[in-house]
Amino acid sequence: MSHYFKIGKLAASHGLKGDLVLQHSLGKKTSLKGLEYIFIEEQKDSFLPYFVEWAKIKSDDEVYIKLEGIHEKETARKLTPREVWITEADFKKFAAKSSPIALLGFNIINEGEDLGEILEVIEQPHQVLCAILLNGKEALIPIHEDSLEKVDAKNRKVYVSLPDGLLEIYR
Repeated sequence: MSHYFKIGKLAASHGLKGDLVLQHSLGKKTSLKGLEYIFIEEQKDSFLPYFVEWAKIKSDDEVYIKLEGIHEKETARKLTPREVWITEADFKKFAAKSSPIALLGFNIINEGEDLGEILEVIEQPHQVLCAILLNGKEALIPIHEDSLEKVDAKNRKVYVSLPDGLLEIYR
């Protein structure tokens, strides 16, 4: 199975011809030029591809997008609010290197212990939460100035120093 990265959601339909507004967290203004398809998760770990006819910038974190086969407002509305995923190769092409979402796929290391791969990045006003699987359960690891030690982009690792007891909640 290919590795998919969640980049945002289809937030709304736009106009009468089935155009959609994609809210993304790629960390930079982008028209998604060259993106051939997006994936929408129909069921857990079951992704359906939708071919992109065109996309154009709406704002720093929104793009107007037209999907093949979606020609009416009513059909477009059925796709909102659905999460949008893209392949790892496309993610690397479109995500800003300095944005929090660029940490997807990195491993979190706490005091020498590899806690696991970052599966989701949730941006909040004062911190970023990284979702990982710890002992089969989803664990949310806070990343902020007090907990982040360093990011090793070359080896795809995020080094943190977590408060005592935080991981015990998930173990």
